Amino acid sequence: MTRRGRQLDENDVRVRARGGSRPRTRVRPKHENAKQGFVTAVDRGRYTCLVEGREVVAVKARELGRGSIVVGDRVSLVGDLSGQPDTLGRVVRVQERGSVLRRTADDTDPVERVIVANADQLVIVCSLSDPAPQPRFVDRCLVAAYDAGLSVLLCLTKSDLASPDELLRTYAGLDLDTVVTHADGDLDGLRSRLRERTSVMVGSSGVGKSTLVNQLVPHARRTVGHVNPVTGQGRHTSSSAVAFPFGDGWLIDTPGVRSFGLAHVSADDVLAGFPELEEAALICPDGCPHTAGAPGCELDAGVTAGRLATDRVSSLRRLLGSRTGEDGG
Repeated sequence: MTRRGRQLDENDVRVRARGGSRPRTRVRPKHENAKQGFVTAVDRGRYTCLVEGREVVAVKARELGRGSIVVGDRVSLVGDLSGQPDTLGRVVRVQERGSVLRRTADDTDPVERVIVANADQLVIVCSLSDPAPQPRFVDRCLVAAYDAGLSVLLCLTKSDLASPDELLRTYAGLDLDTVVTHADGDLDGLRSRLRERTSVMVGSSGVGKSTLVNQLVPHARRTVGHVNPVTGQGRHTSSSAVAFPFGDGWLIDTPGVRSFGLAHVSADDVLAGFPELEEAALICPDGCPHTAGAPGCELDAGVTAGRLATDRVSSLRRLLGSRTGEDGG
């Protein structure tokens, strides 16, 4: 067969390039003119970002690959950043995170889920009644906070229905910052602890977290649910994390959760939240579980000799046990 009078051979075979005709390159665009933004909400691949005082909706640039972008991330954006309806910017860079609050679906799930980035305070909201207090849930949140390097504020709600004294005694050994609220009380104590911080609020459904957010940030309009008087359970009223400007900081509300998996947290990470106990545990035998009565555990010896505080050791063991569903001894 000939083509324009010439004999054809294998050199004339055309092969379609896979993935398009452009050669692939590892060099990513620099985007020197990108604007800096703060991610305040995430919804099905759309990222609401605060850019130079205005809200911009953006998508993730293809060059970022599969990496996640979460509320609290500081990002660089290009494209249409006017914030006008039906406009989209592009997130082209995610800056290094200062902290990451994570959880797993349960204690056997190896997949970590990033809740928020760059927070410096975890506010654990726990009701004193309706629903009843959930110390195990609080313990798990504490472990996650220690793992993330966050300070902790324990916020007890509905003190008009029950006394906080017993629950406060439970956490006396942790030297936690706590604030107690009730339906008709002012929130000045809580506000003072949130100013100039990036705080993330977590809590089970029905504990009053969304009510608090609406009182602290009137324009938030977070949906408030009701607790079943029989089961003590409420529906999840917040479906996604949202960040609200609060003074010189940020207040991040998260969806209500019923479980806080800790498959990603090791016993050493929990110990790190107790510096004096961590130092004592260095003398323990290899693989020591640090539970009560464990052979050779220095924590028992330290309590007996008066070198370690009993309530601190009990708190540590309760938190260690929370990782596996045990009480820790």
